[in-house]
Amino acid sequence: IAHAVNGRRIVLVQMSFYGTDNSYMLEAMKRHPSTFSGIAVVDYDSPSLGEEMSRLQSLGVRGFRVTQGDRPVGWLETPNMRRMWRIAAEKKLAICPLVDPNALPSLDRMCAEFPDTTVVIDHMARIGMPDAVQDKDVAALCNLSRHPRVHNKVSAFYALGKKPAPYNTLAPLVHALYDAYGPQRLMWGSDSPYQVQPPYTYAESFNFVHSRLPFLRQEDKNWIMRKSAQTLFF
Repeated sequence: IAHAVNGRRIVLVQMSFYGTDNSYMLEAMKRHPSTFSGIAVVDYDSPSLGEEMSRLQSLGVRGFRVTQGDRPVGWLETPNMRRMWRIAAEKKLAICPLVDPNALPSLDRMCAEFPDTTVVIDHMARIGMPDAVQDKDVAALCNLSRHPRVHNKVSAFYALGKKPAPYNTLAPLVHALYDAYGPQRLMWGSDSPYQVQPPYTYAESFNFVHSRLPFLRQEDKNWIMRKSAQTLFF
């Protein structure tokens, strides 16, 4: 999974099925240090969390994905998660929540509690997966824009709303996020390998941003497709 920054730089995102073993991503980053930075996954219940986050930062990691997994309700507001957010703010690292809309109230409270923590929400909080996009979910996600360090990944189009390309049904969602966050806090994500599994293609994902969102100016597209990710992760 990656975010394209430009033709020469890419932000790698740790695949979920590798768990907290970031070694494959780290090896790619080591071989191509001027090309890749990374978003890792760590055990945020570990007593050595701070040391591990520091170690990964020294190897080029610039953010950490957090997911619920099999954790109980309230997982975003536990003492250990609060410790992770505090460390991320101190080290200027991003927290990247892969969440569903039902987690947005908890996420809102965490952003209020840790205003210095940079947050990058994966896949527009997966609004519309598996059902239609709900106005209340869009409003909740847009409301998070009042926290100035919150960003959104504009990605996973194939999985949201009615799903088939050319994804025109998602244009109102992206427009709402654009109005709330502005282009400098939105970034496209490749969501590889899922975005390239038939019948989905990168071409349709690119074309949705480049050709099917007429409210975007060219400079807006530059921010969404590369400059936002470059600013945060390099």
